[in-house]
Amino acid sequence: MVKKVLLFGDIGIDDTVALIYASLNEEVEIVGIVADYGNVSREDAVSNIHYLIRLFNFPKVIPVIRGAEVPLTGEQPTFYPEIHGEHGLGPIIPDDNHEIKIENFLEIVNIIEQYKDELVIVNIGRLTSLATMFILYKELMKSVKEFYIMGGAFWIPGNVTTVAEANFHGDPFAVNIVLTYANNVTIIPLNATQKAIVTPGMVDYIDQFGKTKILKPLMEYYTRFYKERDPSLEGSPVHDALTLMATILPEMFSYEKYPVTVVDELDGPARGQSIAETRQYEKQNGEKTHRIAFDINYGRFFHNFLSVMTGQPLNNVN
Repeated sequence: MVKKVLLFGDIGIDDTVALIYASLNEEVEIVGIVADYGNVSREDAVSNIHYLIRLFNFPKVIPVIRGAEVPLTGEQPTFYPEIHGEHGLGPIIPDDNHEIKIENFLEIVNIIEQYKDELVIVNIGRLTSLATMFILYKELMKSVKEFYIMGGAFWIPGNVTTVAEANFHGDPFAVNIVLTYANNVTIIPLNATQKAIVTPGMVDYIDQFGKTKILKPLMEYYTRFYKERDPSLEGSPVHDALTLMATILPEMFSYEKYPVTVVDELDGPARGQSIAETRQYEKQNGEKTHRIAFDINYGRFFHNFLSVMTGQPLNNVN
């Protein structure tokens, strides 16, 4: 059954890889994209989405919605050009001459009402826009079938501070709102996503088939950053593509369920830290628990990613 996905993203390189994967995968239908600040500004995210929709000829008209511009903390966001490039697409600078209509934020309501219990929300950026929907439409949000959130780092180093992952660190208030009110949440943290490594050899193989167009320059830029930070890495992780893959390949992951909170003190070294309550007696007090992916089957990731990105059947991929 095709997954109807409303995607919230701050469209940088790994978000773009996720969109390319979705455009080539018949099991995923993107029914709307909410452009948020995060890796880049909201306006750059909008431009990147339009560029990608035109480049990859998405099979239907996809509503593109302006999301949040700043976090609920009231701070000015920090962008990451050293990781994702000046405009979020590595060395590529998209033109701004797009004619695709940009929807009002409340178009999200229409999408939820249209698809109701078929709809899966995948959030691969900051959680500000998603939290806003729970603030404004708590009852409506109960009709969403599932939520998949890329964020957090449990008992491992973060990627923006020693303890915090960037999406949770960027707006910890928003994360706590979503985790308080959302049902059927799956969190895909760094524990899992940092293992979804795409090597230069994989990129070269995919590039031969010509379906992914800009994937090679994007991944070369991305891998250069990761290799400079950690020379032992064999490639770069595709955090957001893995989160999208979780909607159709749940068996690829190893999960545990815990209550989760995020440190929302804005000053101090613990900001954005994701904390899972592992004490059994605490979980018996009726606290909401969330499914957390702690590991992946890399072989399954490897074969599915190559198969979808090349358009070749699994049994043709070595």
